Amino acid sequence: MEIISKYFPDLTKHQLHQFGQLGDLYKEWNTQINVISRKDMDHFYERHVLHSLGLAKVMEFEDNSSILDVGTGGGFPGIPLAIMFPDSFFHLIDSIGKKITVVKEVAEAIELDNVKIEQLRAEDSTYQYDFVVSRAVTQMPKFVGWVRNKISKKQFNDLPNGILALKGGDLGEELGAYGANIYELKKYFTEDFFKTKKVVHLPKKEFFRR
Repeated sequence: MEIISKYFPDLTKHQLHQFGQLGDLYKEWNTQINVISRKDMDHFYERHVLHSLGLAKVMEFEDNSSILDVGTGGGFPGIPLAIMFPDSFFHLIDSIGKKITVVKEVAEAIELDNVKIEQLRAEDSTYQYDFVVSRAVTQMPKFVGWVRNKISKKQFNDLPNGILALKGGDLGEELGAYGANIYELKKYFTEDFFKTKKVVHLPKKEFFRR
């Protein structure tokens, strides 16, 4: 937990309590349903919670923002972001039911009330959102195909509505002709894990470049 407080010193007591519960909850659930690799559980707060919060260093969601987390897996980045931004709404979806079971149980245990959690494919979602977030789900062209019609036209955040994706490595070929904004997480976090990690912001206007 110290690593979260280090980079986000202004958290409320309630937020600290919610973040503090995550480690034991995921450790317990992971023994029943494997949603996080055992190696990563030893670095849970760094590689899952703080990594998810890399998005919060790039984008501070305005109150009443709506965010879709596609392929949330065990609840990342959606659960940490929902704790960080309690006045925004998060819709966490994944096609794998057992993962959704874990996410629902964790959200209920920490009394997270600004989330909706569903077993659902992105293509089947019928709502529109200010942003779609993801963490290492698939290549950007394929991802854009899933969510191109899920972004609202109404704009009130600092960054244009669109995709915010946590990615790593060389993204040149993947992003191709897209006019994406890339933020290096090593500028915000000093741990070695973040040396190659990035946040990619792809505004809605760029979706149709390919």
